[in-house]
Amino acid sequence: MGRSLEAEELLKLGYEAGLSAVGITTADDLFPAADVLPIRKASGLADRMQFTYRNPARSSSPTRVLETARSVITGALNYYQGPRADIQTSTHAEIARYSWEDYYAELRLGLEPIAEAVRQHGGKAQILADSNALVDRNAAWRSGLGWYGKNANLIIPGHGSWVVLGAVVTDVELAPTGPPQTDQCGACSSCVTDCPTGAILAPGVIDARRCIAWLVQADGEIPIEYRTAVGNRIYGCDECQEVCPPNRSAPVVIKSKATHDSQTADIVWILTCSDEQLLAKYGRWYIADRNCDVIRRTALVVLGNTADPADQNVQNLITRYLQHDNPTLRAHTVWATKRLGLHSFLENVDADPDPAVQRELRATVDTRL
Repeated sequence: MGRSLEAEELLKLGYEAGLSAVGITTADDLFPAADVLPIRKASGLADRMQFTYRNPARSSSPTRVLETARSVITGALNYYQGPRADIQTSTHAEIARYSWEDYYAELRLGLEPIAEAVRQHGGKAQILADSNALVDRNAAWRSGLGWYGKNANLIIPGHGSWVVLGAVVTDVELAPTGPPQTDQCGACSSCVTDCPTGAILAPGVIDARRCIAWLVQADGEIPIEYRTAVGNRIYGCDECQEVCPPNRSAPVVIKSKATHDSQTADIVWILTCSDEQLLAKYGRWYIADRNCDVIRRTALVVLGNTADPADQNVQNLITRYLQHDNPTLRAHTVWATKRLGLHSFLENVDADPDPAVQRELRATVDTRL
């Protein structure tokens, strides 16, 4: 293998490639994730979420990624771009910051020089970014990059939780950085009290069945009790991060700058475009089974929460979606129609045979205006 590879060299390469924080941990099983993930999954707190919950034993074991793994080099990329753009119209919705651009592509570019250096020294290296194969948050914590906030996000000094995380798993034994940082949130519980749906049950314990970031991604119906709280969010939710004190002082370090069009989404466009058009524009989003009706369902909830009921385009959409082939979309349209106070539009819906639509017709919905 020639000259031994020093950990400091790899850390330097990561920083030079634009990473915001770099660390190293062993390839031992990742705790507490190895214990916690199965418990959360069995309790229902993970809902139908897959990701690292699909196979907790695999995603908490770096040697499942690389059988001969000895070390994990972790990297974080700050994606904070300062204040978000103002919403321009009542039919524009917010997109969570981490989805304004493909930050994971930039993260991979930052991890690649590290992996290449390992390979040049005769070692094996596998890059993991936006992967379900590893609980990267746990690996980053164990390598000393930050501490777990009450909202379960990793908070990195100087950057807050505005980061995407990834790793390089290698068979080269490297000196670990660290130790893991202890809690620095103290008595602050802003994320807990400001969560729109009360999804943070205890420090680090999130109920996905209430978390808007998951509810707007999951297929099926958005529970009626949380639709008002969805507000104008079409994808993701940043509320627990926006109110976090370390995040408020995070630097703007990312090279690129998202446009207004990548920060917000036009609900009317989403509800009128084709599947091909929607995937071409938002294909980087997690869309369950690539089923665009999942996004349209959320768009209908946003429509009910934000749109002007006197807008002819809005009324046309209500009429169109009350007759849609997809009963889930019809059901959510009934809710949006009631929320907008357009009850006269429901006169011909009483005979709809679908049980979900009938439930929505019987449900009490607070009219917004």
